[in-house]
Amino acid sequence: MKQDVRILLLGEPKVGKTSLIMSLVGEEFPEEVPPRAEEITIPADVTPEKVPTHIVDYSEKEQSDEVLRDEIIKANVVCVVYDVTNEDTIDKIRTKWIPLVNGDAEKGNKVPIILVGNKSDLRCGSSMETILPIMNQFSEIETCVECSAKNLKNISELFYYAQKAVLHPTAPLYDPEDKQLKPLCVRALSRIFYISDQDNDRILSDAELNCFQKSCFGNPLAPQALEDVKTVVWKNTSDGVQDNGLTLNGFLFLNTLFIQRGRHETTWTILRKFGYDDNLELTDDYLYPELRVPVGCTTELNNFGHQLLQQLFDKYDEDKDSALSPTELKNLFCVCPYMPWGPEVYRTVPTTDEGYISKHGFLCQWTLSAYLDIHRCLEHLGYLGYSILTEQESQTAAITVTREREIDLEKRQTQRSVFLCKVIGPRGTGKTAFLQAFVGHSVASKGNSSSAFFPYTINTVQVSKQEKYLILNEVDVELEFLKASDASCDVACLMYDTSDPHSFNYCASIYKQHYMDSSIPCVLVASKVDLPEVKQFHGMTPAEFCYKHRLPPPLPFSTLLLDSTSKNIYTKLAWAAMYPHLNGSDMSNTSFWLRVALGSAVVAVLGFAIYRAIARLK
Repeated sequence: MKQDVRILLLGEPKVGKTSLIMSLVGEEFPEEVPPRAEEITIPADVTPEKVPTHIVDYSEKEQSDEVLRDEIIKANVVCVVYDVTNEDTIDKIRTKWIPLVNGDAEKGNKVPIILVGNKSDLRCGSSMETILPIMNQFSEIETCVECSAKNLKNISELFYYAQKAVLHPTAPLYDPEDKQLKPLCVRALSRIFYISDQDNDRILSDAELNCFQKSCFGNPLAPQALEDVKTVVWKNTSDGVQDNGLTLNGFLFLNTLFIQRGRHETTWTILRKFGYDDNLELTDDYLYPELRVPVGCTTELNNFGHQLLQQLFDKYDEDKDSALSPTELKNLFCVCPYMPWGPEVYRTVPTTDEGYISKHGFLCQWTLSAYLDIHRCLEHLGYLGYSILTEQESQTAAITVTREREIDLEKRQTQRSVFLCKVIGPRGTGKTAFLQAFVGHSVASKGNSSSAFFPYTINTVQVSKQEKYLILNEVDVELEFLKASDASCDVACLMYDTSDPHSFNYCASIYKQHYMDSSIPCVLVASKVDLPEVKQFHGMTPAEFCYKHRLPPPLPFSTLLLDSTSKNIYTKLAWAAMYPHLNGSDMSNTSFWLRVALGSAVVAVLGFAIYRAIARLK
């Protein structure tokens, strides 16, 4: 809504433009009227809409055509004043003043016009019979007000309607020629309907209508008023009322009726409550509320966010199979102007056996969005109507900004529930398979991995009897190359291929370059342990390297042997991220290192033996 209103009064000489302004301000008819009134500003606290209003007079004698053009450009609304006793001033509305104001303007960009019939005290009847054809000819005319500056009749109403034409404009909502809502208005009201339809049955029940009414106007409708509304819709539409509730068509008809009866401020109150501006676009303030995230902090969904998302999931899970099919997911996001999630989501989160998004996977994807791109996450929550449905000031109420990582390290504890692990290693190591195994997928089962690069997966793991989210990010690197920004994370997983003699060299180089002197914990993973192990072309073995740098010994992994040991790698990564101050603290204990190393070696040998046995049976 505009922050102020500028009203320009135009019309032929002697129609009473200046008298109208002076009667409004002085609350009495002036005995002496100057050729032109100075610009007047009415403070916000004395206007009905609480918006400062500037009233500008015009005089042909005192002002040039250039000044007039400038004033028309600056005006939010133009009042064309005519004398109800003078037919010539009425004819000039059509032939002179409206073409002057909107002659070159395109449809939809025209300045709203209020016709003002002054001197009604000098005429017995009304001039409306003469004015109506003009109003029908020019769609930018909002209304016509007959008034009298002399006896103060309808003076305040005149300026109220002018202010209303600016703050609650008809043009964006309604096409008077077609006598129907404009497409953008239909789109906006449809989104509002779907958000308000809490059980997704395509009908607004009495309870949902009252909830909607209370949200927009502060009070529920009385039972009789509710019935009256439905009766009006039922009498005028064939499909506006169904099962004693309001359908989308009924909801649209009701708003059309408001506008046709001059109550478009009602529709605007609804639209603005749901975040729309004068162009029927959601405002930046609504979609992107300010959220300060200091360096070193992260963003997570909190309980408020989880509760609403679970409700939305249940609302759109129409077959109640605890999963969202592609159609159900599309319906959930029908209130968004675009589909927020692409096909990559099915490779990013855990899915059901049918490949649908489970509730767990749904929450995982939202958690990933909140962590990686909080502004996009807030935008999507805004589209879904978070602040309306939860009665919160904005969707930032769904987000927690965590404590700085440095403070967590100092205090040796964290309240974070989401941790980022960078999976780094040369190409061909099996990083993608490692990520897909984390969410229960195999690379082969989800199509050709070379057709697209999916750098993230997210799932939950148990750490010290607490459920934590772990994000795996595969860093797509060229050999011997890694930017410093790519290295930043909560835990680094350095992965090498046990069957490639050059593989470990890369991991050792990355560790020395980025992690050796940092507080970021590192875990080495030896992949493809189902293949014959070869000696790594490095100055020392991977186990010796880990011992020297006080790292845990390499953890064996194979997608062909996804036993509990392989799956425990993800828990160990989360554990290292959650307790970075313990990284390497036990490595000075030789017996501990030998115990873990021998255990890992035994698992690797056993795994390889099992794989060979299976191969012989084929």
